[in-house]
Amino acid sequence: MRDDRGAATAEVAVALPAVALVLVACLGGLLAATELVRLQLAAADAARLLGRGESSALEHVQRAVPGATVSASRSDGLVCVDARSAPRVLGVPIAVSASSCALDGGW
Repeated sequence: MRDDRGAATAEVAVALPAVALVLVACLGGLLAATELVRLQLAAADAARLLGRGESSALEHVQRAVPGATVSASRSDGLVCVDARSAPRVLGVPIAVSASSCALDGGW
């Protein structure tokens, strides 16, 4: 007859790092999704600010999402803002981008 004492403890010791890795990856994904939402909101705000003629609109995105790159364009009565960022999940950069357009006030 075999002695199975300690087998459950050994199985948990083997499985625990994998479970921890999955939890950390899920948390990183949640943080990347949060950054995407912040980036989208900041791009929409910046587009509206540029449409009203504010000059500090692009800095607004960089304050809201540090490290983000921002560009703006005007065309056909619209002003559009494109913002990009790369948060790291488990050390790997995940590219997120957002764009938003607003009516150009003609300033």
